[in-house]
Amino acid sequence: MTLSELSPGLSCRIKKIRVRGLVGQRLLDMGLFPGTLVLVVRNAPLVDPVELKIDDQYLSIRHLEARGIEVDLI
Repeated sequence: MTLSELSPGLSCRIKKIRVRGLVGQRLLDMGLFPGTLVLVVRNAPLVDPVELKIDDQYLSIRHLEARGIEVDLI
């Protein structure tokens, strides 16, 4: 299951990040790495972004990037 498939209000743990290159490094810099707990706040159905909450910070990423992040539901 990928992060872009989750509905708002669901929590998950990041299993694997398949995004490579500069974008993958940027995701790691923003705190998205395997083992991180994530809450999906908003998920726009057709247009970006996906809003996430990690600890006390909010983060928005594109659906394309969220499709490259494998997660396990909690």
